[in-house]
Amino acid sequence: MSRYSYNTIMAALDGLKKRGYAVDFSLRPYCLECLRLQLELGAGEFSVDEVHQFRGAANLANRPAVYAISSDKGVKGVLVDMRGTCVDSVIPEMALKLSTDDLR
Repeated sequence: MSRYSYNTIMAALDGLKKRGYAVDFSLRPYCLECLRLQLELGAGEFSVDEVHQFRGAANLANRPAVYAISSDKGVKGVLVDMRGTCVDSVIPEMALKLSTDDLR
């Protein structure tokens, strides 16, 4: 569980950026991608340091989330999942890595 708490997605993004999570990641079926850095990270190349979920759907699995990501390449950034369904469209290794069950 994170020691940080945010009430909105924008507050989470701002707080994480202030703590060095400055890169924006996009989710692909087999990796996280940062177009600006021309970087792809497979499931074994990053860690989910924090996840912040926000009000929305009653079911926790469907709530918007902001992931704080750090990589073994020294890059820190965020992944925003507005639908709460990002793990539905990825390979099993990525789904396991992005599971929020152990991060709440």
